[in-house]
Amino acid sequence: MTEPRSGTVALLGRPNAGKSTLLNALVGEHLAIVTHKPQTTRHRITGIVNREQGQAVFVDTPGIHRRRDHALNRRLNRIASDTRQDVDVVIMLVDATRWTDEDRMVLEMVGQLEVPKILAFNKIDLLDDRSVLLEKTAELSGEVGFDAVVYLSAEKRQGLDDLLDEVFRHLPVGDPVFDPELFTDRSERFLAAELVREQLMLQLHQEIPYGVSVVVERFERTPGRLEIDALILVASDRHKGMVIGRGGQVLKRVGSRARRRIAELLGEQVHLELHVKVRRDWMDDEGALDELGYSREG
Repeated sequence: MTEPRSGTVALLGRPNAGKSTLLNALVGEHLAIVTHKPQTTRHRITGIVNREQGQAVFVDTPGIHRRRDHALNRRLNRIASDTRQDVDVVIMLVDATRWTDEDRMVLEMVGQLEVPKILAFNKIDLLDDRSVLLEKTAELSGEVGFDAVVYLSAEKRQGLDDLLDEVFRHLPVGDPVFDPELFTDRSERFLAAELVREQLMLQLHQEIPYGVSVVVERFERTPGRLEIDALILVASDRHKGMVIGRGGQVLKRVGSRARRRIAELLGEQVHLELHVKVRRDWMDDEGALDELGYSREG
């Protein structure tokens, strides 16, 4: 019998490469929120995968991007960059349909690491001609010594076993760190806040979602259901009106859909109350970022 393997795996990539979709597919839960908008992921999200080979702890990170216009943007890049430290394996996730300057930033970052590195091309189901992958694989492998290359579609759940086989092949021998029953080390309160923010990202347009954050103020189990009160922080009065919507319709829609998501994830009845408050320019307020959990250390 082979010895069990255990370790931490960082998912690195530019915004919209599919890191959160991949994490959810690997874990089998809607753990990391997913939208088509860049910078949906703002925190390190940990997903735990247990197999016969052992335990892999995947860490999803904010997409590495060039924007530096707010303190929040700078912190998100730092969170992603700092996650490189103290991991056992790194996966560089690339959108197979498009290569950008931000992918180049990730490649240069990954090339500096001295841990096993896996190059994973995502969204291959969207390619008409997959022969281009061979050319890109040769090009990138010539610049960085990747230990393995995998082709997958996180959304279609194709290639996941190939990726996991490579991950466990390169993880160190060791015992599991987390209880096999867990799928994340994040609290239920945190997950509820993220699922509310996901619906805000989906329901709001243009730049508004980036000026929105969510704090769960009450999380209490009562007989028969879970009671949650969440506060939505916005950066201006104008954004507050947009979040609430005419006759409160936007806020009602966000609340209804978020409540269903939370109930599905936690497997219980949920009562969700949402409130909106203006905290001006919180995205550039270092104190506010600390209070909202955007750690200076990531």
